[in-house]
Amino acid sequence: MITKKVDVFGLYIYATDTTGDDKLLHAANILAEYIDDDEDGIPDNPKIFKALIEGRGAIVMRKTDRERIAGRHPEGQGLYDEETVPNAKAQGRFDASLEEVLHMVTDVGWAGAYPSVFGREPGTEISNALDKARGGRFEVVPQRYPDDAWFTYYDETCDYDCQNSEYIYWVLTSILGAQDFPGRYEQIKDEWRLNTRKKVQQGDPAAYELFTNPKFKLPTVPPDGKYRAKTFTIQKYP
Repeated sequence: MITKKVDVFGLYIYATDTTGDDKLLHAANILAEYIDDDEDGIPDNPKIFKALIEGRGAIVMRKTDRERIAGRHPEGQGLYDEETVPNAKAQGRFDASLEEVLHMVTDVGWAGAYPSVFGREPGTEISNALDKARGGRFEVVPQRYPDDAWFTYYDETCDYDCQNSEYIYWVLTSILGAQDFPGRYEQIKDEWRLNTRKKVQQGDPAAYELFTNPKFKLPTVPPDGKYRAKTFTIQKYP
């Protein structure tokens, strides 16, 4: 059951008693860094932050995907203790909190603040870039993507909206350098080919221009789980 929470700028990360306190606090720091990239204690983009608050963005943590949360509990983006890995890059691993926390920020915040740009339905700016990356507009996952596609996610449970969220994650984290470490390309190449900033800039210029446009004030450095502007504390839930 959910027994604890952390407040990050008025947004909450909830966790079961089986979730390690260190993992919960790490996720809180990751969330803070996505919101406040320069770590001055103030959200970088007030419009995105407003959308996050109004959309009641939240993260719900549990130990593993096999754990079932008993009783009524808050809704939010899922994140598992076992996939949350502080200092992951130094271990040659990937910290899934960089992905799952970002999904909440982009799905609720970016899309809420800029629906014609980051909305996940067909026809938005990010969707048009997605269609190019997949080699066409596919409402359902095709049996085979075109040979010139560079984003080829074959999970049939991932609809167009989901594919968009995954694409946003790949583009941003690649631009930030979070996917650029030994062995990572081999791990992800079946799904995503442009794992560095330079590759995105050269291979997906439409997305690169969008994600580096200063008017959106999107993150410019990858979160490391060491937010400097505040020390977070764990509170009891409820």
